[in-house]
Amino acid sequence: MATTKTATRQPEMATGVTESALNELFIDELKDIYWAEKHLTSTLPKMAKAATSNQLRTAIENHLAETENHVTRLEQAFQSIGEKAVAKKCEAMAGLIKEGDEIVSETRKGSMTRDAGIISAGQKIEHYEIASYGTLKTLAGILGYDEAAELLDATLQEEKNADHTLTEVAENSINQSARSEKK
Repeated sequence: MATTKTATRQPEMATGVTESALNELFIDELKDIYWAEKHLTSTLPKMAKAATSNQLRTAIENHLAETENHVTRLEQAFQSIGEKAVAKKCEAMAGLIKEGDEIVSETRKGSMTRDAGIISAGQKIEHYEIASYGTLKTLAGILGYDEAAELLDATLQEEKNADHTLTEVAENSINQSARSEKK
């Protein structure tokens, strides 16, 4: 198991920023994505239920299982740096979830247009997560949190795969089917 630095070490970095300030940012961002992932575990089942396409529903359900694992990985990352896993409301994810809910409520049930909207909302969420996990992985590496960096990288790869899957589902059938639907 990799050893990690403690959060109390505070040497001055070349840029004039102390590790403790960067460490504080890292922990704050970790709390943010922890909230986001926990809320996605209740949002993804609603998205899956609203989906028309079995292929989309399956993709969302598969990612739900991964998301539950992401929560566990984040808890392990917190533990690896000697911090308690605490969630802090992620305003960005709250907004993305709200937007996804609006797309579902504003599109016709059973339509491919709704599925295209669900994919759009899902990809916005994935892109936010990819940016968050990429940043967190980098910060963990700079701070010497090797175990946390590995855990964050594993989730980053799954988020990229989920985004790729949504693209394939959209391009292979849903977008073309939605194109021919009437209002």
